[in-house]
Amino acid sequence: MDLLRFVTAGSVDDGKSTLIGRLLFDTKTIFKDQLEAVEHTSKVRGEDGVNLALLTDGLRSEREQGITIDVAYRYFATPKRKFILADSPGHVQYTRNMVTGASNANLSLILIDARNGVMEQTRRHTFISALLGIKHLIVCINKMDLVDFSQEVYQKIKDDYRDFSSKIDVPDIRFIPLSAKEGDNVVDRSTKMDWYQGPTLLYALENTYVESDYERVNCRFPVQYVLRPMKEKFHDYRGYAGRVAGGIFKKGDDVVILPSGFKSKIKSIENLGKEVDQVYPPMSVSIQLENDIDISRGDMIVKEFSQPNIDQDIDIMMCWFTETPLTLGSKYILKHTTNEVKAIIKDVRYKVDINTLHRIQDDKNIGLNDIGRVNIRTSAPLLFDTYKKNKITGSVILVDERTNYTVAAGMIL
Repeated sequence: MDLLRFVTAGSVDDGKSTLIGRLLFDTKTIFKDQLEAVEHTSKVRGEDGVNLALLTDGLRSEREQGITIDVAYRYFATPKRKFILADSPGHVQYTRNMVTGASNANLSLILIDARNGVMEQTRRHTFISALLGIKHLIVCINKMDLVDFSQEVYQKIKDDYRDFSSKIDVPDIRFIPLSAKEGDNVVDRSTKMDWYQGPTLLYALENTYVESDYERVNCRFPVQYVLRPMKEKFHDYRGYAGRVAGGIFKKGDDVVILPSGFKSKIKSIENLGKEVDQVYPPMSVSIQLENDIDISRGDMIVKEFSQPNIDQDIDIMMCWFTETPLTLGSKYILKHTTNEVKAIIKDVRYKVDINTLHRIQDDKNIGLNDIGRVNIRTSAPLLFDTYKKNKITGSVILVDERTNYTVAAGMIL
């Protein structure tokens, strides 16, 4: 049984948490005590019926305000598939949390309130999903019960969204009219929208084909830790621990260590305390080489004829997370795989207009939740691939070295 990771996205109050609650409730994947707690909270708050959104809004401030702030992860399964869902916030000030939730997703559920249509945050979350390489979008036009299940309203929103989404690179976009509160077209087909002949949401989730997110061709092994056990049994043991970021490594393979360029051969590979013949993403392993080479955290083990880019100047598409705007020439800590280097932002190539996706080249002020292309100079060469080629070796985050606050996430172009 395969696994699908998906994230909910969209503007505030579009019903993301309610939809997830309905999905969990109708698939009977809620424990009795969880349901009783939600029923009690709903009653205390004086609400009519059970507020299913409370199943994912776990923080006290979320329950008090009736909004999602943090990303809530839930696991559930049906006879056909296993799922890990990330319920992300819709408020614009919590966009960074949405980026976190979507970074590991295979599919994005974009919710739209049928009364409001396509909003700015709808466009922002759609564009972020596309930047993160999510290839499947299901646009859930929610609260159809509040517009009398109107086909005209559904079609207008669908046309507006298609006009916008035609400018992004997402091969699979589907539309489902539904009511999360009433359960129409979530798990069971609605009897109130005979004009819609497509699948229910659960059917679409169960039958979306998802290929592997991991790079299987070009071998990448960022070294996280050098293992030197201080025990008599492992007197001469020197292993390099980390997580395989790309390709397949086998015992006996000829490899190159970067950035030094030294060559060696894989002597043995261990996974979970047992020796194995080959490993692949996302396995965490320890690799022994035949030669004693000076290797440290941040170095990378690769194959000779499929090496990554090595450069100190990189272009990234970046989402800015803080209210303090970007300042050219400011110093940051850049984190990339297991490596940390100091970096400065040399230039802002352009900023993206979220509503039109046009490039703004005369306004290079990057502030909270802005997305733009920037050029970064690092203090030491980076070993990287483009994000399209490898999501692990093609992604970076920027950290303010004074506050230790994550200020941006970026995809290498």
